[in-house]
Amino acid sequence: MTHARSLIATAFVAALMCSPLVSAQDKDDESGKRPAETLGFVEWVVMQDTGARLKARLDTGAKTSSLHAVNVEEFDKGDERWVSFQLPLGDHEDQPSEGKISHDEVVLEFEMPVERTVLIKRKGAPSQRRYVVNMDFCVSGEMHTTQFSLADRAKFSYPVLLGRRFMSDDNILVDSANGFIAGKECEFISLEEIAENNKAES
Repeated sequence: MTHARSLIATAFVAALMCSPLVSAQDKDDESGKRPAETLGFVEWVVMQDTGARLKARLDTGAKTSSLHAVNVEEFDKGDERWVSFQLPLGDHEDQPSEGKISHDEVVLEFEMPVERTVLIKRKGAPSQRRYVVNMDFCVSGEMHTTQFSLADRAKFSYPVLLGRRFMSDDNILVDSANGFIAGKECEFISLEEIAENNKAES
């Protein structure tokens, strides 16, 4: 009887050793979620269809991401609410340049549907209502989509802030001690090329 129990136990252990193990990454893949990726607390991002490279701070203290924007104006397009805004590259000068023109000469212009509005409470200042839009951007060589509130960030070090919503949706972890650790780069163009593209579109 003891010998029989020993054989059964041995067979059970062998079956466990031969069965495939399911990792956390496999579970993410099965659920359709991206495998976890660790980024630094600051990374380069390239905004959709512009080739513009900007510094982004990954901020676990903010829920919604934010993008530097000025001259924000709402307008109607059919039955939808849209918003137009500008992103002056001279406010942060992150874009690589050949030295032929000044960053102050280049301003990106956008028109996008309004996703929603948010009321931002500020210390020592009145609350501010901001427009939120969905935008595509590249970080660490991959495209992402998230909601950005539009705010004048000229006085901040980073024109882009990536918040918890983006991190949760795209399974992003943050290394709070290191910056610019992304494993891949996103394609971007020079300041002069952006200026030429702006002329062609105007």
